[in-house]
Amino acid sequence: MKMKFFQTICRQLRSSKGFSVESATPVAFSTSSYSCGRKKKVNPYEEVDQEKYSNLVQSVLSSRGLTHTPESLLKEDALLYGPVIRHKPPKQDEDTRMPQNWFPIFNPERNDKSNASDPSVPLKIPLQRNLIPSVTRVLQQTMTKQQVFWLERWKQRMILELGEDGFKEYTSNVFLQGKRFHEALESILSPQETVKERDENLKSGYIESVQHILKDVSGVRALESAVQHETLNYIGLLDCVAEYQGKLCVIDWKTSEKPKPFLRDTFDNPLQVVAYMGAMNHDTNYSFQVQCGLIVVAYKDGSPAHPHFMDEELCSQYWAKWLLRLEEYTEKKKNQNIQKPE
Repeated sequence: MKMKFFQTICRQLRSSKGFSVESATPVAFSTSSYSCGRKKKVNPYEEVDQEKYSNLVQSVLSSRGLTHTPESLLKEDALLYGPVIRHKPPKQDEDTRMPQNWFPIFNPERNDKSNASDPSVPLKIPLQRNLIPSVTRVLQQTMTKQQVFWLERWKQRMILELGEDGFKEYTSNVFLQGKRFHEALESILSPQETVKERDENLKSGYIESVQHILKDVSGVRALESAVQHETLNYIGLLDCVAEYQGKLCVIDWKTSEKPKPFLRDTFDNPLQVVAYMGAMNHDTNYSFQVQCGLIVVAYKDGSPAHPHFMDEELCSQYWAKWLLRLEEYTEKKKNQNIQKPE
């Protein structure tokens, strides 16, 4: 029965086109005794030159058992992916850096309540121009690249709008307005002020802007007075030392064309205030000590000025930043002197 079935299959294969089946000897019965006429298809993998790649295969397989070291892994990664580009550590933030030459902002030998009685005439020590750098100069020479960029960008935009001559006239007017603002404040806060002078000064939009601040200012100790830090070697001209809401402060009056409601909007002004504080607290021309600061930003249109009060802790924080800027300035000047040809 099985033999007949197998012969029937063979007949069908003979009748198929492209196939030829030959009968094997009737002695043995096996399906392998029949073969097709078409050539056996060649395996494509057999065409690969095994000898050529045998060494590579052997090295890859044998490396699995080796113990890798960090150096060998780096070499392997460099071979596969190219050289490693090492990440540069971020520049250390000023908040985490500490000055190399620390000096206290407050004078332990001086009491902030010494000579508490208001002087009849506020101190007004003239500024002596000499080789000692001023606070303003130190801050200008140590501005960050970002500050320099934005300042230059603002300048170029103003020149495009106003032209070279127009920009010079604009900066001259801004300086003149600031000067007159400070003169008006000095006459208002001075005991020698007359009613006529007070009425004239009140016509200024800037003075109108600070009226609500002036109500809280009393006990003026100094006006437009120079300070010098003999140990740290810098000078400055502070605007005012007076009590604000009962606390003795170094007061810095500023003008602005746009609102500055937050302390961070005043940029380097806090450093300027603490620099004056530190110098005054160690200047022998002053017998009292100041532990607070106040920055007042006034507006030309008469809108209420923004007061930025700085307590003892905040002043100490900005003092550390000021010392860093002072060290940076000193280092720059030192390098400049070295590079100068003899």
